[in-house]
Amino acid sequence: MVRKFSVLIANYNNGKYFKECYESIINQSYTNFEVIIVDDASTDDSVEIIKRIISGDDRFKLFENESNKGCGFTKRKCMEYAEGEICGYLDPDDALYPTALEKSVAEYDNNPEIVATYSRMMMCDENLTADKTFSKTKQIYNDKYFFNCPVQFAHFFTFKKEIYQKTLGINPELTSAVDQDLYLKILDHGNPAFIDEDLYKYRLHSNGISQFKSKKKAKESFARVIFNTMKRRSIKMINRQTVPQTYTNEKDIYDLLQYQTKVAFRLKTKARLFFNF
Repeated sequence: MVRKFSVLIANYNNGKYFKECYESIINQSYTNFEVIIVDDASTDDSVEIIKRIISGDDRFKLFENESNKGCGFTKRKCMEYAEGEICGYLDPDDALYPTALEKSVAEYDNNPEIVATYSRMMMCDENLTADKTFSKTKQIYNDKYFFNCPVQFAHFFTFKKEIYQKTLGINPELTSAVDQDLYLKILDHGNPAFIDEDLYKYRLHSNGISQFKSKKKAKESFARVIFNTMKRRSIKMINRQTVPQTYTNEKDIYDLLQYQTKVAFRLKTKARLFFNF
């Protein structure tokens, strides 16, 4: 079965990095793809750069927000244009390994019940030179108490469009923790497959939204995403602690999940994965 893959790119002022992102896409071993790019009213020359690079390649489609709307709005907009059966976000300053799409799609062919895939990612310097694999990524045990806190998976995350359409979609009001919001909403509907190899190159640089700026805001946004997930899943108690009726502060949310950082919990999770229960 040949599935169409929608590569989704939300851009804001990352035009100078886009060429490597583009080249990583056109060099994919899997060729049945489209690329949806939505520019969030960049103030640099991103649009001109992107237009020049993708010129003549009708697999790439560029759209522009009339004004700056933020990451959540822009990533949600990407999904509105996506036509592929399988979707995955690629940041314009990052890149994919050549087999990223092929190996992701293969997981859906091998296991039709899964709703998503995720892989390991390679941490790179500003020049996209590989440094080391992100060490926290691992196979997860997905139940209603899994919130990816502490982080256990990230890029390269792909998902079925039909599953996304069963959710409320990415929260357009979010400016950070947008990916976490997506992950948890997709996992409400089933299990992911873990691809135990690097498929994604993550560029560390001073302009990266999630790297050196607004860390406090990102942490608070993630707490709200977790709280909303608890409410969406009708969770009233966690580890014999009561979930607040309304959001109070980030500390109260993270305190509820402290038990998931303990050795006993990690051993229990490993046992569940080993015995598949």
